Amino acid sequence: MNIAGSAAIVGIGATEFSKDSGRSELRLAAECTRAALADAGLSPSDVDGMVTFAMDANAEIAVARELGVPALSFFSRIPHGGGAACAIVQQAVLAVTSGVASVVVCYRAFNERSGSRFGRVQAGAAAASTSTGIDNSWHYPMGLGTPAAAVAMFARRYMHTYGATSLDFGRVAVADRRAAATNPRAWFHDRPITLEDHQSSRWIVEPLRLLDCCQESDGGVALVVTTVDRARDLPAVPAVIDAAAQGSGPDQFSMNSYYRPSLVGLPEMGLVARQLWAQSGLGPADVSVAVLYDHFTPFVLVQLEELGFCGPGEAPSFIADGALELDGRLPLNPHGGQLGEAYIHGMNGIAEAVRQIRGTAANQIAGVSHVLVTAGTGVPTSGLILT
Repeated sequence: MNIAGSAAIVGIGATEFSKDSGRSELRLAAECTRAALADAGLSPSDVDGMVTFAMDANAEIAVARELGVPALSFFSRIPHGGGAACAIVQQAVLAVTSGVASVVVCYRAFNERSGSRFGRVQAGAAAASTSTGIDNSWHYPMGLGTPAAAVAMFARRYMHTYGATSLDFGRVAVADRRAAATNPRAWFHDRPITLEDHQSSRWIVEPLRLLDCCQESDGGVALVVTTVDRARDLPAVPAVIDAAAQGSGPDQFSMNSYYRPSLVGLPEMGLVARQLWAQSGLGPADVSVAVLYDHFTPFVLVQLEELGFCGPGEAPSFIADGALELDGRLPLNPHGGQLGEAYIHGMNGIAEAVRQIRGTAANQIAGVSHVLVTAGTGVPTSGLILT
């Protein structure tokens, strides 16, 4: 079954993005979901499905109660942190096209700055009586107890193999922050950076500097998915889902996979890419805007390679001439990404893709036809193409 073109995102909603929301994560989830339904021209009584991240602290039944959703015939959760972002939309597509549900809300809400901070060492994660706990018990004692530490290992190997430099990573950060500077919703609105700023920012874990790492944010984002047939009767321009895919690569671990024959690729993203291109009948040359998951700058470079925009090790030269700028060959994250707008586990990137399709983005790219969106990398991941 080819799901291409069968469903659409018809509503988007978000809270403000902050460092201290001052309210519960459940309230954030309810606020962004209510906003998404209003944007779609629907009410809570129309909702019969909900999907979120396994990491989300807000139970579907709790969000449904707060909103007044009468009943749910479909509910699902996707694991692996940010890798779930596009996958929860895929789940919604499968539900509405199969008839299991008619209107599905996808949501993610957290106080990731004022509450539980993902970037800190979580000692209990190496003692959990789960397979993930066993995995963590191998590398946590070696000091690899944070996402940044694991990605730094990958980044160092990539630099060694291909001759990439910290300046190459910095170009990603600069492009994101320049876009955020002209996006009023972004945390770093009106605060662009230069390569010199990037190079002078402090080390987090070498070779990653502070400006290579995404921010920590409080907030929530929700999306509403239904069939294309129903979307025609709703007020907003629908963002039709041309392709949706998940992928996990060989010898997959979380954040860095240490035992693969090659330590410089993200084969799970390559698998997602092949599915996206096959489902949609498109290729890299057809992409108007790339909304790439940018929790750490080195992984943006490798995504470009795995997605087919350039060959292995060629991303530094691909972006050197400003290709990722708003006026470049492949505009990257016109909202500012997770480095510039907010870190909401990639959900704000999907919302930006919808705005680009509608023509309502703060940094609207001219002539947008297809937007590529990716989810978290270093973990089992997912992707979308919207049109």
